[in-house]
Amino acid sequence: MKHAFVFPGQGSQFPGMGKSLYENSAFAKKLFEQANEIIGFRISDVMFSGSEEDLRQTKVTQPAIFLHSVIAFKGIENNKPDMVAGHSLGEFSALVACGVLSFEDGLQLVAARAQAMQKACELQPSSMAAVLGLEDEKVETICAEVHQETGEVVVPANYNCPGQLVISGSVKGIEVACERLKAAGAKRAMVLPVGGAFHSPFMLAAQEELRGAIERTTFYNPTCSVYQNVVAKAVVAKDEIKKNLIDQLTGAVRWTQSIRSMITDGASHFTEIGPGKVLQGLIQKIDKTTQVDGVN
Repeated sequence: MKHAFVFPGQGSQFPGMGKSLYENSAFAKKLFEQANEIIGFRISDVMFSGSEEDLRQTKVTQPAIFLHSVIAFKGIENNKPDMVAGHSLGEFSALVACGVLSFEDGLQLVAARAQAMQKACELQPSSMAAVLGLEDEKVETICAEVHQETGEVVVPANYNCPGQLVISGSVKGIEVACERLKAAGAKRAMVLPVGGAFHSPFMLAAQEELRGAIERTTFYNPTCSVYQNVVAKAVVAKDEIKKNLIDQLTGAVRWTQSIRSMITDGASHFTEIGPGKVLQGLIQKIDKTTQVDGVN
């Protein structure tokens, strides 16, 4: 009977996020103010009073979700998980939770990641689409066929839960793939309102930039197993964690596979820590028998 803590990624933001944490805890207030100094602008003001549009900017979204998640985690009395995982950006929150990164270093890396991804998005137009109601293998096959026949980049990016896979690639590649996926029986294949093709070769420039920041940062061995997105299995060595974190920007988020690995390794209770309830919903679709709750 193991208790796993999981941390959300981009898309879980909402206006007013983190405000109650700030107002109800002197410790949380101190961390928010520290974060404002580290980032160089008052991100807490954007989180508490900004519009949905303000929060959608990658340079705001990523540090905002990280902050909300980590500060919520630090406010839990018994915050000693048996295992942790995070969805994409959430992996950085998970690494702070299991002692691999300090709060300050985690925040600086997230800010660097957000800026690098923003720049990569501006280099070349690219896109993502959510595919619902098709088996993963079918989606993988169609992506490979589109690439082979057209030369356009299109790859599986987020294995969210059975029947929900997000694909990533060039604008044309995503367009062609969506048509074919619908023809193959997908309930929906819809282009997402994102800045670019995350978790695809379009993020290579961002990956190189982030690699430098990660190499300059002190990593520690974790206090519990970390189930990382690109390998979907338990990792306990800091050098391996570093490598997987770099690979994550261009590699797929294997969330379905990660949750199944955690369950195989004994997880029976999952707590999502941070804004929203996205991961709670995905975990229940992956395995209905697990106990799922949240702290935000």
